[in-house]
Amino acid sequence: MLLLEEAVSNGPQLFWLVPWVVFIPVIGLLINIIFGIRLPEKVVGTIASLASGLAFVVAVLLAVSLVSNPEGEVVTLAEWIRIGDFQVRWAFQVDTLSVTMMLLVSGVGTLIHIYSIGYMHEDVRHNGDPKRFRRFFVYMNLFIAAMMILVSSDNYLMLFVGWEGVGLCSYLLIGFWFEKGKDGIGNAVAAKKAMVTNRIGDFGVLLALFFMFWGFGSLDFHTVFEKAPEVAEAAPWIIAAITLAMLLGVTGKSAQIPLYVWLPDAMAGPTPVSALIHAATMVTAGVYLIARSAELYIQVPQVQNVVALVGAATALFAATIAVGQFDIKKVLAYSTVSQLGFMVAAVGMGAFVAGMFHLIAHAFFKGLLFLASGSVIQGVERGQHHVEHDEKLKKTLKGHSHDFDPQDMRNMGGLRHTMKLTFWVYLIGALALAGIFPFAGFWSKDEILLDASLHNQPVFIMLLLAAFLTAFYMTRQVLLVFFGKSRSSAAQYAKESPPTMTIPLIILAFLSTVGGALNLPGLHTFGHWV
Repeated sequence: MLLLEEAVSNGPQLFWLVPWVVFIPVIGLLINIIFGIRLPEKVVGTIASLASGLAFVVAVLLAVSLVSNPEGEVVTLAEWIRIGDFQVRWAFQVDTLSVTMMLLVSGVGTLIHIYSIGYMHEDVRHNGDPKRFRRFFVYMNLFIAAMMILVSSDNYLMLFVGWEGVGLCSYLLIGFWFEKGKDGIGNAVAAKKAMVTNRIGDFGVLLALFFMFWGFGSLDFHTVFEKAPEVAEAAPWIIAAITLAMLLGVTGKSAQIPLYVWLPDAMAGPTPVSALIHAATMVTAGVYLIARSAELYIQVPQVQNVVALVGAATALFAATIAVGQFDIKKVLAYSTVSQLGFMVAAVGMGAFVAGMFHLIAHAFFKGLLFLASGSVIQGVERGQHHVEHDEKLKKTLKGHSHDFDPQDMRNMGGLRHTMKLTFWVYLIGALALAGIFPFAGFWSKDEILLDASLHNQPVFIMLLLAAFLTAFYMTRQVLLVFFGKSRSSAAQYAKESPPTMTIPLIILAFLSTVGGALNLPGLHTFGHWV
């Protein structure tokens, strides 16, 4: 039985659309499963991109509705579980936090889908299996749907379904080329590592749900948050147990110490997968969980302090590792671990607006950097292919071997001459990540540093050191990849990527440039929104 609740307000009645942020990506993947084998690649990619894009349109309509109805709404689709007085519904929470995440996931996800049409056209041929093109886009739509369930749910059990869904999708996509020779074995191991590591974190979330049911008798957000002060006064250890168990889950999904180890190996998947995981979906889930559970965390300041210290330590630790990497994607991977540390530290200090602001800004410039790194890698591969198939150039091969690695920055250099567009967008992403004025990262990262300087000096010192290291390793990466002389024939003859790949890069570069306007000092637009 369907019990679709209508929003009661003077504004447009559009909250009922919220289930479609999940349904549309599912419809997209079903179309490609059933008909995709008979369709051309571009049609398959277009269907998947449209599914993600239409979910973004729905999220925009929900955001418009929230402007006139800021109290939001809970839209119930169906009853799921009823045992005595305990019930769990398939219900969707429409509020500023959930809609912000919907916009981010579907918006950045759509750009990654469009980019993937061009990227995977070459990748499936490079790996010798063009039939995999359809499967890739089915998995990508499933990833978007799972993340939408996670961020739109109105109770912790439904959130956990989405939580497990994104874990499954990451396993499928990290190990996408699981059977391809020596690299395939590495890909399969990386996928298993991600799955096993996240199961440890997921045990923490399950434990939190058990404690929550015991202490509150409910898993609904509204009921739990309403009773939180009362339970905290009567049995503070229950709130502490719930929040610490959640923190274990966060260290898994958002790659914090000690469960950060899976994320750098997740680079085994195709580059668009790396962008989707690092920018818009899986790794943001842990930060979202803490932000959503703010009413619980503010009851236990001691746990908040632990969360902040874990985040700050991770930010500094991962930044020191990024400094010594030579794989272009590994630098960005450890950078993601570090930046997630900034977000976790922020929400741990109670600076929830600053943490979510950095989450959004980071999605823009980290999505840009990963997609641009994919453009670099394929540009170098095209250069290598050109040299190896030209008899005259083959005699002058420089820096080539059977083990040539197109992701090794030591094989690059001078790419600003052969890949000018990729160079400029990459430079914008690097400046944003380094926190240089006026790019998005400057505003979001400095807001976190300001909160830390006012409320937690040890956290501030660690984050400040991490910020300096971030600027250092990004400068190092840009110099190694784009400046100096070409250190291989592949780099010398690298070619720019097609428009399907470069147009999303330009859009993300624009967002990375102006994204700071979301929460400028004095205006605090985003702060008033959430």
